[in-house]
Amino acid sequence: MASVAADASKQHFTTAGLVVGYSLCSSLLAIINKYAITKFSYPGLLTALQYFTSALGVWVLGKLDVLHHDPFTLDNAKKFLPAAAVFYLAIFTNTNLLRHANVDTFIVFRSLTPLLVAIADTVFRKQPCPSKSTFFSLVIILGGAVGYVLTDSAFTLTAYSWAAAYLVTITTEMVYIKHMVTHLGLNTWGFVLYNNLISLLMSPVFWIATGEYADVFTAVKMSSGSGWLQLDATVAVALSCVFGLLISFFGFATRRAISATAFTVTGVANKFLTVAINVMIWDKHASPLGLACLLSTLVGGVVYQQSVTGSASFPSKQSSEASKLIDNGEEDAGDSEKVEQDIEMPVSGKKP
Repeated sequence: MASVAADASKQHFTTAGLVVGYSLCSSLLAIINKYAITKFSYPGLLTALQYFTSALGVWVLGKLDVLHHDPFTLDNAKKFLPAAAVFYLAIFTNTNLLRHANVDTFIVFRSLTPLLVAIADTVFRKQPCPSKSTFFSLVIILGGAVGYVLTDSAFTLTAYSWAAAYLVTITTEMVYIKHMVTHLGLNTWGFVLYNNLISLLMSPVFWIATGEYADVFTAVKMSSGSGWLQLDATVAVALSCVFGLLISFFGFATRRAISATAFTVTGVANKFLTVAINVMIWDKHASPLGLACLLSTLVGGVVYQQSVTGSASFPSKQSSEASKLIDNGEEDAGDSEKVEQDIEMPVSGKKP
């Protein structure tokens, strides 16, 4: 009897540790990414380092039998290439959005994705129209987002151009990932590996296309002898890379350890926690009225989660895998919700 009680206590401790770890990673990831891009203003190189860390982390953990991932094959890589390209664009626009706007703006536009995904599912995937409760939640989200934009004193065309690009790419990525989960047959960690490794291989193309490589070479030349990276920039980049991998690990492990409802509640609480932390630590946040509009979009997200959870009592294995990829990041790495590399930078397979 004592042994059973000890095992139950140990399991409870492990579950609690996973939930705490996931909450910390999820709530801090967007803020860490914002700090990293502020100190290290090379979005292409930053995301490449994140892809490298996540792909290497999955490979190493696979070798240690901590997790299982599908082997990387050229045939699957060719099939997955379009999805990885969309994923790369989602992360790239995500990083540039955080570079030019505050975390609150990112969360507002991230919260708009259910609205566009619902439209895309109905129009392109021939899914049923949203129920009344789901439609009501989407209206709340849209109203909060419009209110935020109208009250944003830090509005710039550059920031909102990146926000619009991010919204389009992350919506496309989410809908396309559903298709890939259904037809390609990779497991969750296989998707994380393929997403990040293929994205890493594509990175040089974007460095050349955007001219970022010239900026990096110029910075290295100008700082020769004095050190290219300052300590705070190095720490910020390292934290961003490590948290990008941790968000996938804790997200997937927590999802297995607790119920879907508990995981949803935790995810919502994490977003509120992100807003609170962002307000407390620095001045890179919205006005009080903007924060009120932001909170209304999060409330709409709560209503949305409740409405769609209630309409899917018996999800299939495939839809469950799709949910893991889309909700984990941000939130999503590498998805990543990214899978949220969530806020959450869907980098590791989770999607800020």
